[in-house]
Amino acid sequence: MGQDAFLSGRERFFPEDEIIVSKTDPKGRITYANDVFITVSGYSEAELLGQPHSIVRHPAMPRCVFKLLWKTIEAGDEIFAYVNNRAKNGDNYWVFAHITPWVDSAGRIAGYHSFRRLPRRDAVASVDSIYRQLLDVESRYADRKDSMRASADHLSELLSKQGLTYDRFVLAI
Repeated sequence: MGQDAFLSGRERFFPEDEIIVSKTDPKGRITYANDVFITVSGYSEAELLGQPHSIVRHPAMPRCVFKLLWKTIEAGDEIFAYVNNRAKNGDNYWVFAHITPWVDSAGRIAGYHSFRRLPRRDAVASVDSIYRQLLDVESRYADRKDSMRASADHLSELLSKQGLTYDRFVLAI
């Protein structure tokens, strides 16, 4: 299914004590998906393995957040982020993600691990409000790079008014 696939308008949840786990290669192609990820996403293991992790990207996620995420992990740093994902059937599901790079014996990034928990509902409401603003900014530009730059600037402005970085904002919610 592509990014313009059917959206059901339904949200799905997973148990609070379960963790969605996946691993990717350095390009973001899925190399491991645990049973929780398979169940929540609605994809089979065969459908997930080898696919870009963006297979579960929901169109209601601002592109600038993914740009920040990739910039951070490609630099060898970890990141925490709230992410709205899309299941195979068009449902959405929110996660609180912790993404870390892992390195090989030569010190090169060999891939990424992502551990995702069920987020608190008040945190989702806070983040969703900001993400909607970012999507609104992105929608004002026909050029993808311009839209991403403008939404990243908007996010930076929102956070600087609060004296926060994205990491501190996410962890403070």
